[in-house]
Amino acid sequence: MKVLVTGVCGQLGHDVMNELNSRGYDGIGSDLSPSYNGILDDTAVTKMPYVSMDITDKEMVDKTISEVSPDVIIHCAAWTQVDAAEDEDKKDLVRAINVDGTKNIAEAAKKIDAKMVYISTDYVFNGEGETPWKPDDKDYAPLNVYGETKLGGEKAVSLTLDKYFIVRIAWVFGLNGKNFIKTMLNVAKNHDTVRVVSDQVGTPTYTLDLSRLLVDMIETDKYGYYHATNEGGYISWYDFTKEIYKQAGLSTTVLPVTTKEYGVSKAKRPFNSRLDKKKLVEAGFKPLPDWKDALGRYLTALGEMED
Repeated sequence: MKVLVTGVCGQLGHDVMNELNSRGYDGIGSDLSPSYNGILDDTAVTKMPYVSMDITDKEMVDKTISEVSPDVIIHCAAWTQVDAAEDEDKKDLVRAINVDGTKNIAEAAKKIDAKMVYISTDYVFNGEGETPWKPDDKDYAPLNVYGETKLGGEKAVSLTLDKYFIVRIAWVFGLNGKNFIKTMLNVAKNHDTVRVVSDQVGTPTYTLDLSRLLVDMIETDKYGYYHATNEGGYISWYDFTKEIYKQAGLSTTVLPVTTKEYGVSKAKRPFNSRLDKKKLVEAGFKPLPDWKDALGRYLTALGEMED
């Protein structure tokens, strides 16, 4: 099986490439840069084939995907800077990447009859209430431009293809890129006390664990919408930060504050990022490990990488 992975210079794409290699599949990485510019280590992603592709360029997408002729496309590339997406001078670019770029890939996948995996987000929902969102819920009301454009990407895939997996995730962390854990570890270096919101609730997703699930999925034809985060129950960012510092052996004090007390950000954030993952088990897929276990493995890997 040949698999084209977009966004390999990011957190998830990097891990997906390594997972493909570990299972003996032909992985071809793609991103906007002329050459791979993620973590340069001894992992497979730096050794496997790479093609530069601007997903907003329809002709380039058609040509590249036609030439590579993959059996599956795992589309990890996206604009993910939530606050910057609200800037007036960025909105057109965000839509070009998250909506039009995704449509370009879906249409190219259709031409060669390839399966497609689209990585989406809890931000497609309105973020209210306390009931976990189900994969097939249609109560969409995104709070911000990022959510709107990721929903637009979902629709581009579902209206174009029959052979697709739309996988919504939340609170992502991985080695290859910026994330909340790295930010909080850096904050602790210069602060004895940190304030973290306690009224936004969800569950983290470790890209290493998610990549295993995604490759499990593409080995099947169990198409549709899924939710995938680590197990271990729903927590707040405050809870997450306390566990980060506990496992990292840091004495930094964490103070809980409401979103209102913390201060307004450019983009509205969802209070309810709870994702119902029962459909994964019903479809026969193995759930992701407990988030505390994932955090421990991640901190170990992060420490080894920095040595």
